[in-house]
Amino acid sequence: MAAAVAPARTARAFKPAPAALSSISDKATSGWKRDLAENGYVVLKGAIPLDRALGYRDKAYEWLQSFGTNLDFDDPSTWTKSNLPIHSCINTFSRYSVCHEKFVWDARLEPGVVDTFAEIWGTNELLVSFDALNVTFPNRKDVVPRPPWEHVDQSPLRRGLNCIQGIINLSPAGPNDGGLVVYPGSHRLVEHFFDVETDSTTWKPDDIYEFSREELSWFESKGLSPVKVCAEPGDLIIWDSRTIHYGSVPSPESTQIRTVIYAAYAPASLASSEQLALKKQVFEKYGGTTHWPHDNIKIRETRALFEDGTRDPRDRETPRELPEKTDKLLKLAGALPY
Repeated sequence: MAAAVAPARTARAFKPAPAALSSISDKATSGWKRDLAENGYVVLKGAIPLDRALGYRDKAYEWLQSFGTNLDFDDPSTWTKSNLPIHSCINTFSRYSVCHEKFVWDARLEPGVVDTFAEIWGTNELLVSFDALNVTFPNRKDVVPRPPWEHVDQSPLRRGLNCIQGIINLSPAGPNDGGLVVYPGSHRLVEHFFDVETDSTTWKPDDIYEFSREELSWFESKGLSPVKVCAEPGDLIIWDSRTIHYGSVPSPESTQIRTVIYAAYAPASLASSEQLALKKQVFEKYGGTTHWPHDNIKIRETRALFEDGTRDPRDRETPRELPEKTDKLLKLAGALPY
């Protein structure tokens, strides 16, 4: 049953997406951009050469093993919370300055990744998110698997295409392995859903909206169903932030350790001076942010705190291996103007 819908409101002024984005949904567009427009997601094969992708994966493993524990990637009995640095959602690492480790920045700076987003947005003057490293160990015995949490990473207060998210894939992602699940085509229906099935007075400017089982049934009644995205090391997965999605846990049959770096890019011109100043501050503290590179920048907790509030003595205020702060990196970070 549709909710009583109040008149739409505006929490704060959002900069509209640039006119260049209209080309993505142009009926003449073909290839991967057409797939992105129709389905709300696409897998770009071989965006990073395989050897370099596997090198970034190995660096991620080296980083995880740098905390002096008994973690052994070949021994599932060691895949436990006590052998891992503090993390969230079972598999997401964003503290210890990992968002600014050299291997993370090197992956973000890969030409095949940056150039894809430059083509989407029609500009080379981009910002990148300071997002997390995800390493998912299959079938961990010490945690309860997280149930699906279908959501979009765009506030109902925004309209149109405003953000494209990305996963730099560093490990095989088969149908039984942990990874991204999307509802193809949901990006074309979600705004109508918000207007006819929700109360606009409850909308928030935060760029996330989680769907209940009842709400998902509305999309399913329109013929939509979830698809597990499969990819290989070096592939780039991108999706419209209005596309309903979630990260699935590995099936009991999976033995694959999922390793990915989240990275989203957007035009620097979309960022306000206030957001740029905040982004620069986060960068200088080697902190992390949300998926959004240019707006709704929220500083993640930079300290590694145990559940009792005490700080991990292994915590790091700077990356273990600092990236080279080139002009290109500093501009993507919002620390140097274009």
